[in-house]
Amino acid sequence: MAHNVHDLFMRAAAAAPPDTEEQPEPIRRAIGWMLVAFVATFLLTRMITRMIRAGKGPFRNMTFSGGLHVHHQVYGIFLMLIAGAAQFAYEPGGVARSILAAAFGAGAALTLDEYALWFHMDDVYWSAEGRKSVDAVLIAAGVGLLLMLGANPFDIGPGDSAPVAAAVSLMNLVFALGAIFKGKVATGLIGVLVPIVAIVSTVRIAKPDSPWARWRYPEGSHKRAKAVKRFPPGRRTAWDRVKDMIGGAPSPG
Repeated sequence: MAHNVHDLFMRAAAAAPPDTEEQPEPIRRAIGWMLVAFVATFLLTRMITRMIRAGKGPFRNMTFSGGLHVHHQVYGIFLMLIAGAAQFAYEPGGVARSILAAAFGAGAALTLDEYALWFHMDDVYWSAEGRKSVDAVLIAAGVGLLLMLGANPFDIGPGDSAPVAAAVSLMNLVFALGAIFKGKVATGLIGVLVPIVAIVSTVRIAKPDSPWARWRYPEGSHKRAKAVKRFPPGRRTAWDRVKDMIGGAPSPG
């Protein structure tokens, strides 16, 4: 069986035209398949989990004997491992690479859909903390879209020297980390590819629960009061309602 799979990928790689830096389309095509599979898998997964939550349809949580709940991120991790290992081992082109890209995207969606569980080490899927999973998926989809469109944070145009390119990339990274340090993870990650987003997020007030606020905004200070006013506890925005529509509203309490 393994020998047949090896032959399949070898034939696909041999039949595909060689990919070079002058031919970006095959790479963008693979990213496109990965992005489509990522979004489709996330939407399908959320539809199924919402049906399970409501007790509708034929779907149920996967459990082993003893009531052990197997989270779908487990399947996503294995899918990413298999797709990534196959890509590194065979380096196929054409259809085979698109298949692996789609498999990797599907696995990433299953894994990131339970992103909040990585940190809380508890089943917070339907809690307010579980909104981090939806944030992670939306950020990843946005970054994937930018990559598919050809965004490159390390490209500052032809003819620039290597030291200048390195300095610009380093400055961009500093602003992106600054935004993340101020509690704005989404804009920080997006800012890696779109520098102006990271710059604006970095110069504006930090979220009150961020590392920056804990370090620079002491209790009773003007900046602490300004941060709490800008980001009050339990604050709900139109973007939160969009996330609830996509991923399902968190349980109260």
